[in-house]
Amino acid sequence: QVRLVESGGGLVEAGGSLRLSCTFSGRAFNDYYMAWFRQAPENERELVAGIRWTGTAPFYDHSVKGRFLISRDNGKNTVYLQMNDLKPEDTAVYYCNARGENTYWGQGTQVTVSS
Repeated sequence: QVRLVESGGGLVEAGGSLRLSCTFSGRAFNDYYMAWFRQAPENERELVAGIRWTGTAPFYDHSVKGRFLISRDNGKNTVYLQMNDLKPEDTAVYYCNARGENTYWGQGTQVTVSS
């Protein structure tokens, strides 16, 4: 059974930065495509960024391209989301997602950006 534990959320002013971390355990990390989703109140959960085990050609939603950076450390079984130039519309609960033979979700971490 895969377990995902997120950390790094919080309250930040617009223009600030945060780094989210997600630690993976329970299976072979390299077998999983890792991604970050977010869900704002009354909105559907949306894909923010994703990365293969090789780290090449990461995906970014257009709303975060150029501001967010997804990376993974396969030696530490961890995926990161560096968020820069944060905007109030980035406020949401951010979820770590692992997709392989099955799909798993973390518990979510709140990111709040004040204007």
